[in-house]
Amino acid sequence: MMQRSISIDQKNFHRLIYLLAILKFGLPYLIQNHSYEPHRDEFLYLAEAHHLAWGYMEVPPMMSFFGYLTNLFGGSLFWIKFWPSLFGAFTYILVARLILLFEGRWFALFLGFMPFVLGYYMHVHFMLQPGFLEVFFWTLIAYGLIYYVKTNENSGLYIMGIAFGLGMLSKYSVLFFATGILIALIITKRKDILRNKHFYYAILIGIVLFLPNIIWEWCHGFPIVYQMKQLQHQQLQYVGITTFLTEQLLYNLPCIFIWVTGLFWLIFSPGSKPYRFIGWAVIIAIIIIVIGHGKGYYGMGAYPILFVFGAVYLEKSTTEKFTYLRYLMVVFSIVIGCILDTVSLPFLAPKQLATYYGSNTVFRKLGFLQWEDQKDHPLPQDFADMLSWEDMTAKVAKVYGGLDSSDKRKAIIDGDNYGECAAIDYYGVRYHLAPAMGHAATYLFWTPEDFYKKDIFILTTDDRNEAHDNGFMHQFKYAAIVDSITNPYAREFGSYILLLKYPNPKFRMAWKKYYDSLKQESSIFNK
Repeated sequence: MMQRSISIDQKNFHRLIYLLAILKFGLPYLIQNHSYEPHRDEFLYLAEAHHLAWGYMEVPPMMSFFGYLTNLFGGSLFWIKFWPSLFGAFTYILVARLILLFEGRWFALFLGFMPFVLGYYMHVHFMLQPGFLEVFFWTLIAYGLIYYVKTNENSGLYIMGIAFGLGMLSKYSVLFFATGILIALIITKRKDILRNKHFYYAILIGIVLFLPNIIWEWCHGFPIVYQMKQLQHQQLQYVGITTFLTEQLLYNLPCIFIWVTGLFWLIFSPGSKPYRFIGWAVIIAIIIIVIGHGKGYYGMGAYPILFVFGAVYLEKSTTEKFTYLRYLMVVFSIVIGCILDTVSLPFLAPKQLATYYGSNTVFRKLGFLQWEDQKDHPLPQDFADMLSWEDMTAKVAKVYGGLDSSDKRKAIIDGDNYGECAAIDYYGVRYHLAPAMGHAATYLFWTPEDFYKKDIFILTTDDRNEAHDNGFMHQFKYAAIVDSITNPYAREFGSYILLLKYPNPKFRMAWKKYYDSLKQESSIFNK
């Protein structure tokens, strides 16, 4: 009779888990305002899907795979958002299964769910960016190791190995957590794992899965090194320790008591000794990111596993005593979480949202409106990156359509940054535009070798000085500013659309030399 009761409870628990996972999947679709388009990064990964390879300048190949599936299913906004939403649900399922493994029940399952819908994970799991895969595979690596320790089944080690390999094909920062795991196993003297041959077989499987990308990087001169140097120079140098740690608190503020409890239990509780290496792995991974001046969201993969232990401990601690704390925890999370969700997803149209942020100075004080240029703007940068792309493409198409048939054959469309290039490629299909060329990100490798021989260039540029530089404009027989991006809330606001005709021979060769130099810089073998 008791066995039957336990079986019924397990079925009910699993029903709850999948119900909450479905809610996690669908909720962002209900919140985001329809005024917004895909993000510039999302356009890039959809563009990469048209050039499938085992690597790209900025990311490993996994994102292009999901871009390929998105394009295969029509490329609509629903499918762009489908994959991060799905993996967000999968990540919660991993957390929930571990909660059950540690005998957590209803309240623990709910506590484990709240961080995924109340705070920054709403943003992570609604953007077709590597972050949603990074969070999933960090969690899956920990899941495999914990499952092995708990059950002594070697299958857990192989889950870890596969997660490591696929994770490295998704985002290289998975190596931070893998390094943290290895160091933590050594300092906690986990000989049972370190002497298990299946542990090394699993790592070998992960390396084999990741090997094609390593080969691609080698063949292309490790462009990821160039990309990281560019990122360090342009963005990461501005990220200080205080900024990073503040963002860790803010991103997870609604459920801070869950992950803090989980980390505290892992490091200090006598009962956590078999799993203590997980706590140290999280700490070491965060330290590595801090040393590298990583952005705040680089650390988001560390927290789901902490939610497991925090949720279980908090449930058990409030079962017979202090039950009133359960209500306080839920109310605190919902109130703070609903506020932070307003900067996780664009829930209002741009003008309304800018007014909302302007009337609540707390968003500005907390840095949510600060962009990479270290200045405050009306909208968060990611939201501004979702505006005016189709309008820009339509204006480019209008210029292209105004050319006569002979000039169209001589024309090439040029984007000054990868967002402009990729958006033109995405929307250009409906406007019958040729693929764009560019020098930013992987577009550098896709630019035709003979581009400089073309006579007509339709250039979209976010460099306003370039359009007013007589030294540049005078390199063409005809050069004119024909349009611009006029949406004040878009990050591309003020970008010009230039029509350039017949560059002089000297400029043609200088332009080609410039592109060739960028390609050489991207390879460490050319240093």
